Amino acid sequence: MFHHHDHHDHHGHDHHHGADEAPATFWRLAPRLAACALILAAAGFAATGVTVSAGEAGVVTRLGDLSRVLTQPGLAWKLPAPIESVIPVDLRLRTTSTGLQDVGTKDGLRILTQAFLAWRVGSDPEAIRQFVRSVRNDPDEAARQLRTLAGAALQVTASSFELADLVDLDPARRKLPEFEARLQAQIAATAERVYGIQIVQVGIERLTLPDATLTATVSRMRSERETVAAARTAEGLRQAAEIRSAADRDARIALARARTQAAEVEAQSREEAAGIEARAYASDPDLYVMFRTMDTLSSVVGPNTRLVLRTDSAPFEALVRRPEAGASVKPASPVGSQGGAEPAIGLNR
Repeated sequence: MFHHHDHHDHHGHDHHHGADEAPATFWRLAPRLAACALILAAAGFAATGVTVSAGEAGVVTRLGDLSRVLTQPGLAWKLPAPIESVIPVDLRLRTTSTGLQDVGTKDGLRILTQAFLAWRVGSDPEAIRQFVRSVRNDPDEAARQLRTLAGAALQVTASSFELADLVDLDPARRKLPEFEARLQAQIAATAERVYGIQIVQVGIERLTLPDATLTATVSRMRSERETVAAARTAEGLRQAAEIRSAADRDARIALARARTQAAEVEAQSREEAAGIEARAYASDPDLYVMFRTMDTLSSVVGPNTRLVLRTDSAPFEALVRRPEAGASVKPASPVGSQGGAEPAIGLNR
């Protein structure tokens, strides 16, 4: 009886001890389990999660083949490696330069020109795939291919323009923008089709001339300037001759008009003078004769005139006697007549 009781007590004690140890063990292992779960989640996220940054695209490859392209920035998912992997593709703008290229113009001259290109990978998924296939996602290799393409395009484009079209001092005649536009169109078509690259801008950053071309160009420009100067000089001389001819014509017309007016005035004055003389003679004939005599003396006697005349001879009798009203003038007697010589007057002018 006592033996049975002891056995029952021993069994009940063991069962109670095992039930208390199970929860304690769980809580003791819970941090480790959580850490393991976190590690597994991080590993799963790293294996399947993809973060696409702004200005980039992600090309997902499945067993080496291009599967799909991720273009939207943010979080995306893929299968764990090595089933799927992601190739980041930079979509930002880049620039490159061709360096000096020796090209020929339409008029047979050589020029040294250097072009720059602003480019980026196209945002279209097919363009991104083409870029990865053609240059293996290497921007330096893409820039090298673009420089080669631009050098060939410079040769073709320059052959369609004369040198004066590119370096003319007159902006209205200069065709450099047209040259750049045609160059960009030629490069862009091939770059997009072959490499999936978008050409944003093409420009000429340097243009110079070899020594031989420079000498020929300077000579031609000097000849052109001399031709222009000669033409302008001839035009100036022609205009000056026209101005002189017009001035001479106007002067002759003005002089003729002045002479005509002077003749009219002179004729009118003579007419008026004749009328005045006629009225004077009609009113006092002797006074009129005296004034006419004085006019005659004024016209006859002048500087350095020496005359020896009788004082009673016409027209000097007016100087020694005054005509009386109603009296007649006696004719002068000749020199040496009877009665002796009359006094004489000497004039020394």
